[in-house]
Parts: sequence; structure tokens; C-alpha cells
Amino acid sequence: MTGISVRGFAVASATAVTSVGAVVGVASGDEQGAAAESLEVVPASATLLSEIPAGTNAQLHTASLTQQAEVQSVAADAEARIAAQEAARIQAAEDATERRAAEEREAQERAEREAAEAAAAAAAAEAQSASASADYAVQSSYTVAEIQQMAREIVGADQFQCFSNIVDHESDWNYQATNPSSGAYGLMQALPGSKMASAGADWQTNPATQIRWGLNYMNDRYGSPCGAWDFWTVNNWY
Repeated sequence: MTGISVRGFAVASATAVTSVGAVVGVASGDEQGAAAESLEVVPASATLLSEIPAGTNAQLHTASLTQQAEVQSVAADAEARIAAQEAARIQAAEDATERRAAEEREAQERAEREAAEAAAAAAAAEAQSASASADYAVQSSYTVAEIQQMAREIVGADQFQCFSNIVDHESDWNYQATNPSSGAYGLMQALPGSKMASAGADWQTNPATQIRWGLNYMNDRYGSPCGAWDFWTVNNWY
């Protein structure tokens, strides 16, 4: 509650009394009335306003402004944090996309490179095998020793024993061996036998063509004749 000070009340009262006295003095012609005329009349309101304290309303207004500023500051901080998080999320997504694209390009390039290398190796091996088999004159029949000699020259000394082990079990070096049940044919018992045509049209009658096909098959599927033999010893087939 806004109060009025005692001094303010007293001044106001004195002013009021003085004013009344001056009026009375003028009316009666008293000398005191003339003296009263020289007195300054001070408005009570001026003293009262200067004495009124700021009060609770001013304090509440200041607190409200402070609270609003704090709320606005918190809201601004939250908006800035959300904006930073969103920017970081977008940047992370862009980085991930670029990284995936780079990995895909690298994988594709690696696959193409490996495919080209494999094709070159296969072509070289086929050319080498074709060259080796072309050196053998076509015969009406072949002995086991002749066929084994072909294999040594085509397969190579380091892989010949593994290759020989498989041929021993599959056909006993009979290049015309035929499985009556499945129809598998030749030294390698290819099934069907016609798949050996990829190594030469004379696959039915030329042991060198069969050896060349068998070597390519073992290299492609198992890495080498010895790899194929390792598989055979566990599974009894290759």
C-alpha cells in the first residue's frame, strides 16, 4: 500500500491552514493578512509525489522483464542447439552418402580389375594348354604312358601328382571311359562329357584336349589340381 509521509501531511496541512488564514486576513483588513499574502503556497501534490516510494508494482515489472529476457535467452539457445544438431545430421548424411559412393566405385573398379586379370590369366592358360596339346599328333589310340606324359607336360611337374591321383580314381587313365549310369565321360569323367568341347571339338578322341579341360576346371574351381585333390580326399568327388 502506497503511503504518505508525516512530513508531507504536515506540509499539506500547513499550506491549507495558511491559505485559509490569508483569506481571512484579507477579509478583515488585518496586518497579518497582508503578511500572509507574501507566503508561498506550496502544492501538496508536489511533496506527496516525491515522497511516494517505487513500490511493489515496479519490482514486479522489473522481475517480469528479467524473466522474459531469460526465457528469450533460453529459447534462443535451444533454437541454436537444434539448428546445430540439424546441420550436423545433414552433414553426416552427406558424408555417409559420399563414403558409400566412393566404396561402391572402389568395389566396382576392383571387381572389373579382378575380372580382367582372371580373363587374362584364363586366356594365357588356355593358350598355353592349346599350344601344348597342339604339339601332339592325332592318333587312333593312346597308351596310358603316352597320356600320362601329355599330362606331365600340360599340367606341370609341381601339380602332376595331384592331377594323376584324381585321374587314377576317376578313369584309370582311360580317355574313353564312360559311366553307364550317369554318362560321365573321359579322363576327368566330365558330366556331361560335352562340356569338354570348351577346350576343343575333339574332346571325345584327344586325351590332350581332355587334360587341358580338366586342368582349367581344377584351377577355376579349386585353385589348382592339388586343391582339387584335397577336396576329393574329403568328399570322394570334385
